[in-house]
Amino acid sequence: MSDTELNNAAGVPGRDLDAAFWNERWRTGETGWDVGYATPPIKEYIQQYGNWDAAILIPGCGNAYEAEYLLERGFTNITLLDISHEACSRLKDKFAHSSAVNVMCGDFFLHTGQYDVIIEQTFFCAQLLERRTEYAQKVASLLKPGGRLIGVLFNRQFDRQGPPFGGTADEYTSVFQPYFTIHSMDPCYNSIGPRTGTELFINMQKK
Repeated sequence: MSDTELNNAAGVPGRDLDAAFWNERWRTGETGWDVGYATPPIKEYIQQYGNWDAAILIPGCGNAYEAEYLLERGFTNITLLDISHEACSRLKDKFAHSSAVNVMCGDFFLHTGQYDVIIEQTFFCAQLLERRTEYAQKVASLLKPGGRLIGVLFNRQFDRQGPPFGGTADEYTSVFQPYFTIHSMDPCYNSIGPRTGTELFINMQKK
């Protein structure tokens, strides 16, 4: 995804990143984060993860291409969460015939549940910087003992006020290390072309 595409999803300075904000993005087609498919770093993790009945949460899921891939691989317990009613309406139609997918519309920070795996894909980067510690705490609270947060974080800064908001491995480590054992936070070798050299793959286990 180019800087232009990402910045097309950028916020209005001073505006809350609430449901109305994201509904507007969906209605106007300003979804620069959406590449149209599950990206290789996440697909590769899914391919080697063998617990088909694991409870999996994808917060801020958007079009939930990762859920499509999970279904293809035989996973049976997938929860999709998004704050946008526009996004959720599309998801409910998309997965209407799959009993393995539960679509929930709501605020991640108010969500309750217990999961084995939480998949991070362009959701953390959509949070205001001052909520990053709260995000890490919330993810930890939603994971079962030994549960994992896996996914991709941007290893770069952006030219405009976000979202998206970038960062560095050192910054992310300071956010997550109090709550997680960080098994991996390494540059992705299999990013899609426009994101080459700008992503970190994360694999963290709840302490």
